[in-house]
Formats: sequence, C-alpha cells, structure tokens
Amino acid sequence: MSQSLEDKVAIITGASSGIGAVTARELARRGARVVLAARRAQELEVQVRAITEVGGQAIGIPTDITDVVQVIRLAEGAQQAFGRVNVLVNNAGANWVKSFAETSADEMSHLLQVNLLGAMLLTNVLLPQMQQQSSGTIISVGSVASRVAIEPLYSATKFGIRGFSLALRRQLAGSGISVSLVTPGNIRTRMTMGLAEYMPGPELVAVAIANLVSHPQREVIIPLKYRAIVSLDQFLPEISDFLFYWRHRRDREQGNCSNLPAYARTREKT
Repeated sequence: MSQSLEDKVAIITGASSGIGAVTARELARRGARVVLAARRAQELEVQVRAITEVGGQAIGIPTDITDVVQVIRLAEGAQQAFGRVNVLVNNAGANWVKSFAETSADEMSHLLQVNLLGAMLLTNVLLPQMQQQSSGTIISVGSVASRVAIEPLYSATKFGIRGFSLALRRQLAGSGISVSLVTPGNIRTRMTMGLAEYMPGPELVAVAIANLVSHPQREVIIPLKYRAIVSLDQFLPEISDFLFYWRHRRDREQGNCSNLPAYARTREKT
C-alpha cells in the first residue's frame, strides 16, 4: 500500500519525461506538492497539466541544473510557491556512448556537469533550509553503472553520484535529514527503446523513490536481478571482466568500442 506524503513539498529534476515525470506523478498521487524541473519547458508543462488535471498540486520551473543561477532560481521558486522544500529527487542526467578516446574536453565537462555537478549544486542550495528545519529527504537516482563499470565517462559520473550520496548520508546522520540512493538497471524509457529485452517501466523506480521518502534506506538496487550482477562484479571481478568482454565482442569487431548500444547516444533526461 502506498504511503501518504501529505504536506510534503518535493522538487524532481529531469521531470519532463521518463523516470522524473512518472516520479512526480507518483509523489503527487500520494499527496505531495511537486515542483517539476527540466530544460524542456513545453514538455514540462504537459507533465504539470497531467498532475493538476487529476487534482494534484504541481508547478514547473524550466531549469538547466548546470547553471548555478538557474538552480538558485529553482529553489527560490519552489519556496515561494509552497513555503519550503521537504524532498529533493536528483534525477536529471544524460547517457554517453562515444569512445573515450574520441570524447572532447568540452563533452567530458558537460556530462560531468549534467550527471554529477548539477545534483551537487541543487543539494548544496537546498541543504541549509533542510538543516534549519531539522528534516528533509534527499534521493539521488544513480545507475547500476555506478556498481558495474560499463562506459568510462558515464560510469565515472555515476560512481560520483553514488559516492556523493553515501558520503553525504554519513555526514548528515542524526540531523533528521535522510539521504538515499536509487540504483536502477535497464528501465523502459525512450533511452532504452532499442533494447530487445524485457524491462520494467519507470513506475518501478517512481514507487521506489516514493517509498524512500516514507522509509529511507541507504541504497535500493532495482530490478531485483541486478543485485546478482552487482554481487558478481564485487566478489568475482575477473569473471565479470570476462563476461563483459564476451558480451561486447561483436561491438568491437564492428569498430564500436563504446561498450553501450547506439540507442543511448547522448539522450538526456534533463
């Protein structure tokens, strides 16, 4: 049974589509007032209307989370609209599959800003208010790529998100502010539409995020099968290396050394 989030105010980044949009709807369905943030203003407005038309409370604030001025404006807009922020969901991000040798310095910087620095900036802006009210929830959406190295640049950003989240959790222990990490594997979104395998929809991640608001945990790996993959990489890394090499042997034969399929090329969820 879903838990009521009545009277909670939540900011969700990357909320114009996919996991972010579905999470905003799930939190609103449970009673939260939600602030949707993303760069794509028109798609953001579509998501806001979908929530308000069924009785939810939502606003959209177009935001590029790599721009500190816009991040501050997002936090101030949420506080002006609803008085405070109780929940932050750091979901915005982008994928990457170009080989590292072919990646420019500007491209590296951009992905780091989108996937890691943006979450750190927004958390930094909102944290003083949460500390003042001695309560709050910070949930970051990572990736199984933060536990099983897949692509050098993308995995580096997701390892960073995981390290940031878990270290912040320890730093804030006893403060009344919970910090949790959601670590999904392949989820059915526009980013994965080219994969020929069964994948759960973004609702699975949205429900996990909503549950973490009511019942915080250190880290949740979903779907369940990825826990075995993470354990294999952690305890038997040599076998994991071999399986990874075997799985991507055809890509290398075709000159694709990115380790990820072409469907994912730089599609962002910001």
